Amino acid sequence: MYQKILVAADGSDHSKRAAQEAVKMAKSNPDAVVTLLYVIDYEKGRTEVLHGQSSDEVHLERRRHLLPLEEIFRSAGVAFETKTLHGIPGPTIVKHANEVGYDVVFIGSRGLNSLQEMVLGSVSHKVAKRVQAPVIIVK
Repeated sequence: MYQKILVAADGSDHSKRAAQEAVKMAKSNPDAVVTLLYVIDYEKGRTEVLHGQSSDEVHLERRRHLLPLEEIFRSAGVAFETKTLHGIPGPTIVKHANEVGYDVVFIGSRGLNSLQEMVLGSVSHKVAKRVQAPVIIVK
């Protein structure tokens, strides 16, 4: 049974569906521990600063992406923790997942990046190829 569950989150519809699937798995194991991981992309952070957004505006925007995902777990009664890391999303998720040793990783098939929406998201592709645990890609 999967006990340590990682959900990679970016606030996209695909990541919300990934969270919903993770809830189903977590509810089947009362000992499951869920981590909701949000990676602050360096490139996006630089763009936000260059466009004159204040740090408060940037923080509120990030929270806006995470709140619906957190609510999915809260409303289902599934305990979770939220973790935020800084870096390039794909490699950062892979490094964290492999270091902690999750039993399973959930990730949406596409994220918020419009360029990557044309194909299977490059982040989900990198994660699926490099994480040492089973990866469930949710569309």
